Amino acid sequence: MLDQLVSERFADQSPRQVYSKLLDEGDYLCSVRTMYRILAENQSSRERRNQLKHPNYQKPELLASGPNEVWSWDITKLKGPETWTYYYLYVILDIYSRCVVGWMLAHREAADLATQLIETTIEKQGVQSDQLILHSDRGPSMTSHSVAELLTSLGVTKSHSRPHVSNDNPFSESQFKTMKYRPEFPKRFGCYEDALGFCRDFFSWYNDEHYHSGIGLLTPSSLHYGQAEEILAQRQETLREAWQKNPERFVGGVPTPASLPKAVWINAPKRERERKIGTPEANCPGAP
Repeated sequence: MLDQLVSERFADQSPRQVYSKLLDEGDYLCSVRTMYRILAENQSSRERRNQLKHPNYQKPELLASGPNEVWSWDITKLKGPETWTYYYLYVILDIYSRCVVGWMLAHREAADLATQLIETTIEKQGVQSDQLILHSDRGPSMTSHSVAELLTSLGVTKSHSRPHVSNDNPFSESQFKTMKYRPEFPKRFGCYEDALGFCRDFFSWYNDEHYHSGIGLLTPSSLHYGQAEEILAQRQETLREAWQKNPERFVGGVPTPASLPKAVWINAPKRERERKIGTPEANCPGAP
């Protein structure tokens, strides 16, 4: 059977083809499954085509305990006046304060525009070398050589999401959803100036007026630029006065305002579950 399978006649055919051909010739040697077993035992069965092997991408685990430590950036499309016309919105977001520190609206997606936005934003925010991690997905602009060279020259660490894993870049995706679910967000923009005017109004509202539930119901700008402690102290005083006027309304005592996040993670590491031990170990120091 092995001689038949590796012969010049059947060398490029599968066991099912060989089995059927031999049956038509009035010859039965073994079943198809036995053919595969014989080939496997003699190391003669394998994938002959070149297969693309995907590398193992490491899951990004990024921690921000203050502003300008980890930024997330992405690009989304805004529909133009006609079918298949788009405007490209570049947005850089601080994941700790949720503040949009830089944005740009363009007619195209290009690495040179992304480089310009990143460099200008870093300069205006006063970011020092080895201070910042810039996270993004694996779009063409994000993985371009020009962006990589810029980040290296500025001392910024780059980070990328794993391919086809949407929750590796959750903060940018959430911010885009907030924008596109606004009641004034149109189905299409009439022109570039129309889209630009909407973005100016939206980001002004988002940074300065929107009370974000992820940062203790503060506005992103107030947390990003160091006004959070003063605001929380004022809120605490207001709640204390309300408690003094009507203490019976507060069963748990003096209420406290929502607290600030101590740390913000992209893919926080999971804690290993403590193993349940039936009998505790006996320790006898000094015993032989």
